[in-house]
Amino acid sequence: MARKSRKNITVPETPQRAAMKVWRAALYIRLSVEFNSNRGDSLETQRQIMEAYTALCPDIEIAGVYTDNGTTGRTFEREAFQRMLADIEGGKIDCIIVKDLSRLGRNAIDTGYYIEKYFPLHGVRFIAVNDQYDSEDSENSGNHLIVPLKNMINEAYAADISRKVKAQQRQAMRDGEFVGGRPPYGYKKDPDNCHKLLVNEDTAPVVQQIFQWIMDGVPLNVVVRLLNEAGILTPGYYLASIGLITSKKLMGSGKWQTWTVAKILSDEVYTGDMVQGKHKKVGHKQVLTDQNEWIVVRGTHEPLISRETYDKVQAIREQIAEKSREQAPKIPYTENILRGRIFCGCCGKNLHRQRSHGRYFYRCISNDRIGDGTCPNGIRRLPEPELFSIILTIIRQEAVNIIGKRLQLQQRSDRIIALKTAAEKEISKLQQKTENNRKFLTGLLESFNSGLLTRTEYLEMKEGYSREIRAAVDRVQELQEQQKVLESQMECYISLADRLAAVGEDTALSALLVDQLIERITVNGTNDVSIKFRFENGFEQLMEVLADG
Repeated sequence: MARKSRKNITVPETPQRAAMKVWRAALYIRLSVEFNSNRGDSLETQRQIMEAYTALCPDIEIAGVYTDNGTTGRTFEREAFQRMLADIEGGKIDCIIVKDLSRLGRNAIDTGYYIEKYFPLHGVRFIAVNDQYDSEDSENSGNHLIVPLKNMINEAYAADISRKVKAQQRQAMRDGEFVGGRPPYGYKKDPDNCHKLLVNEDTAPVVQQIFQWIMDGVPLNVVVRLLNEAGILTPGYYLASIGLITSKKLMGSGKWQTWTVAKILSDEVYTGDMVQGKHKKVGHKQVLTDQNEWIVVRGTHEPLISRETYDKVQAIREQIAEKSREQAPKIPYTENILRGRIFCGCCGKNLHRQRSHGRYFYRCISNDRIGDGTCPNGIRRLPEPELFSIILTIIRQEAVNIIGKRLQLQQRSDRIIALKTAAEKEISKLQQKTENNRKFLTGLLESFNSGLLTRTEYLEMKEGYSREIRAAVDRVQELQEQQKVLESQMECYISLADRLAAVGEDTALSALLVDQLIERITVNGTNDVSIKFRFENGFEQLMEVLADG
């Protein structure tokens, strides 16, 4: 029998047989905090189940894996899930596969929305393997009742788990057990019982010294300076040094601050009493609860200070606060519109805003808080009205330069049109090439089903076409994103330039103006102020893009 050539295979037209679509699938994996110990729902197990399923489906190719680890199913504000939605809308995927419906979500209303509205609207096939649900399977036509029912069961289960966890946690609080993730500064967790606090020999003396300083009449800002001068690690840096904190955001600046010391001074834990339940979760935010809702259990661990010392320190702090309120200048409070944007040119620290003699002024407090000599040339006293006047003068000077640059950009509108036209032509060619490759994939599948290709040959050729499709889709998305960014940058720069140019002699400095225009203000001296504008590099970047290639 003559050997059939597999080169240049053409599939005969079969009008009776519909072309088979090749689905680009996303494997979605979610593991919530409640199931971290459940091997049946582990990340690896979920992936194995879905990969085994797709191996039996020649019309499905895996385009990506999206994993949300330690994320509850009661919300859809999950990083990987949102990224998956963006890829759906970007044309990268058109099929979602999950182990079961509960992995998609445990909120019945939102889960139902995605299955019944969002996915069909975007042409997305949805498969829940263990629930034997496939939106493209005609046998699932009766599942319009089963799926919502399972979603409601999943939501009720999640709510029940959440209630049980909270109830268990509050009972532990009532029993005097510590339920926090990290121990208070000055203590450590008992290695044999994580709910019991033991004295930390490294940090307990620091806490005791802080209370003693206040008892001796040392001002709070001086206490902060003494701690910094002694080189004592802050609570955040200490926890990082022993591996209990790994995020730099949680470590802080590495310098003691007045609020850090004040927090220690107000914490009753140092008297040997456990006070918990001060905060509760409302929505997705932690809010302070009423004091009558706090759970207080006396004598649960070894105290670092006596109750008498604690009460005396609170009285001292209240007397200081009352005296400060009585001596405070009678000037109205105004918002600090430069907060987080104004820095000392000598030490690089934030300038502190204070009230004195009926007016606001800015000064560097590094020498007070960190130690003498920390900032030898720092700003001692810069009145706010004078500073605002200097800032507005710099803005008006920059406006002259910006007007000229804006005109240059507007004159390059022809180049923007040319770039857009070229991008659209390339996108059109790529889309046509992609459509042809998808037709070839359909032909390959039919050839495989009819026996013209072996499984190995089919998979090799399928991978080649799929690779070209993925590359084309990525390039189309890249071109579209480039065009979107260019137009956005143009619009943003011109808008900011117009805002800057509108600053006249009678314009007052406002929070909105600062937020729109200013990224950083550096003060080197009373008359030496420099401003880094938010759009400073925007013009050069745009002109580089618009340069003739």
